[in-house]
Amino acid sequence: MNPDFKPEITVVIPIYNEQAGLQSLFDRLYPALDKLGTTYEIVFVNDGSRDNSVSFLAEQFRLRPDVTRVVLFNGNYGQHMAILAGFEASRGDIMITLDADLQNPPEEIGNLVAKIREGYDYVGSIRRKRQDSAWRTYASKAMNQVREKITNIKITDQGNMLRAYGRNVIDLVNQCGEVNTFVPALAYRFARKPTEIIVEHEERAAGESKYSLYSLIRLNFDLVTGFSLVPLQFFSMFGILLSLASGLLVFVLLVRRLFLGAEAEGLFTLFAIAFFFMGTILFGIGLLGEYVGRIFQQVRARPRYVVQTILEQKPGQSLDLPAGVEKRTVGRGHD
Repeated sequence: MNPDFKPEITVVIPIYNEQAGLQSLFDRLYPALDKLGTTYEIVFVNDGSRDNSVSFLAEQFRLRPDVTRVVLFNGNYGQHMAILAGFEASRGDIMITLDADLQNPPEEIGNLVAKIREGYDYVGSIRRKRQDSAWRTYASKAMNQVREKITNIKITDQGNMLRAYGRNVIDLVNQCGEVNTFVPALAYRFARKPTEIIVEHEERAAGESKYSLYSLIRLNFDLVTGFSLVPLQFFSMFGILLSLASGLLVFVLLVRRLFLGAEAEGLFTLFAIAFFFMGTILFGIGLLGEYVGRIFQQVRARPRYVVQTILEQKPGQSLDLPAGVEKRTVGRGHD
């Protein structure tokens, strides 16, 4: 691939232990992009996969070096760091992010590109009928509503990674040095003319979701604390109200003791109130810790990720793979 090559479209796909579904992805992705009749490149970012994903990616690079680039991390840094690395390596005017699990059909890419060509610089997607479990669907919708109220970022379906971005948005995202971030929300902040479209959603082609319940909770903490101070402001106001309420309670108890004498019946009520206050204080300290932790990670100024190597075709360069990347034999290629 010529380093001066400027495709219209760049598709960025983070990869983490997706060996089982990669061949199906290749079989659908490349024909879908070829049908668009424009120039494109695909940037796969391997996020420290522990299975044989790297060999699949390396072989696909050998089959289609004209449009394929592979960024290899030296470890696991997370999906959003992989996307940011893909952004930095990209050359296209239109950026598409896509998960490797085929829950978002690659054939939908053309619809997002068409919207960008209409003048939008951020195109989100809403899954027409989610193929997830009921609890995951409802939990995601509830978190979307809470997140929108807190951050004022209007993303209807935050869990859907199929999105399109204009070059102006990507250039601004690439200037950010945040250690923890949520890429769609960050891009939304920079967009001048955002919009959303409805896309199809399919069952996962192979493997299982890389997001556990804990990971989803952590992701939403990063999203809320990374884009809003409302939680801190809420607890400040809540603390003031609790202080006033506790002062009033002390006054009432003092008056009751002076006029009615000592009472043992209210002991457990006081315990309940004390435990409520302690729980609230601990939660507030934890929330404050989230913000302090983000500051701590940021001020250390460590690299957000480390790129081991990039597989790309350059003029006069052979396609021999770097040391440590094994070759794989496949039964079929692509035109």
